[in-house]
Amino acid sequence: MLIREELERREYQILAPQAAKSANTRGRLRPEPEDDIRPSFQRDRDRIIHSKAFRRLKHKTQVFFSPTGDHYRTRLTHTLEVAQIARTIAKALRLHEELTEAIALGHDLGHTPFGHAGERVLNDLIPGGFNHYTQSLRIVDVLENDGHGLNLTWEVRDGIAKHSKGKTGSPVHGDPDHRAQTLEGQIARIADLIAYVNHDVDDATRAGILRPEDLPAGPIQVLGATTSERIGRMVKAVVLDTLAQNLRSITMSREILDATLELRRFLFAAVYENEASTLEFKKASGILGGLWEKVRERPEAYVDERTLEHDGLDVAVCDFIAGMTDRYAVALFERLYVPRPWTIGSPVEDR
Repeated sequence: MLIREELERREYQILAPQAAKSANTRGRLRPEPEDDIRPSFQRDRDRIIHSKAFRRLKHKTQVFFSPTGDHYRTRLTHTLEVAQIARTIAKALRLHEELTEAIALGHDLGHTPFGHAGERVLNDLIPGGFNHYTQSLRIVDVLENDGHGLNLTWEVRDGIAKHSKGKTGSPVHGDPDHRAQTLEGQIARIADLIAYVNHDVDDATRAGILRPEDLPAGPIQVLGATTSERIGRMVKAVVLDTLAQNLRSITMSREILDATLELRRFLFAAVYENEASTLEFKKASGILGGLWEKVRERPEAYVDERTLEHDGLDVAVCDFIAGMTDRYAVALFERLYVPRPWTIGSPVEDR
């Protein structure tokens, strides 16, 4: 018996009956030989970690654009915190940890530079709109691996495509048609919210936008005064309520859910849409708008030729801009728009 087969057999012994099982995956977009060592979901997790899009997350904004401090979150550290919370919940519920982790690690691969401000800009520019979860799926299906994609399992792709909640959506108790079909995918969805409503409070406090006493009293009384307390109570509420419902779906006690959503509403008003914190994002909007114009003028110099030929100009430019890190976008904007000092012997470039 191969080691992979032994690991697959062990899943049936250890995991809950409701857990996804590697041997029962609904498969990949393209059939391929199984690995001798790693079951399918572990293999997907590894492919995401080794992807270029995952590495670029370290230079993409979470909340604060290009922070100078060492301890502010980036899109990468946010992703790692989501994965840690998600695995904690999955382990307590005896669900598939590696499937949960793969979805969590891949959920934001398609995020734009400059965070949600960048997503709003592209949504306005691109015919048909833009959302990062669709772009995340496009990255793993098409763009990575020199245009061959990562060829992930259906379960991981489903979790990535259905993790987003929007500004007001609930991470649980929603329309079954709009949530992941695996419990592991549902865990990643709520772990994303648990992560960002807590670490964004921490970052906003560090940045001087919030003071501890500014936090709404009601949610803080329910959830706790510290990041550790709040995460602990949210995770416990998910685990206990889901167990009480016999793992029919991932749920959260109503009291904790209401407090969590109220804290999110506060963050939107006080941080995400705060004038001080969004001032730099207004500049970022100008950067992405300028790049959109310039790249469309000379797409052959920037975009993938195969995408340009098969999917058209808008898709090719979208892929290029959405994949940028913050610093790459700023550097390219400067090169295209900011005049350079003239020195003797400088080459004349055709712009």
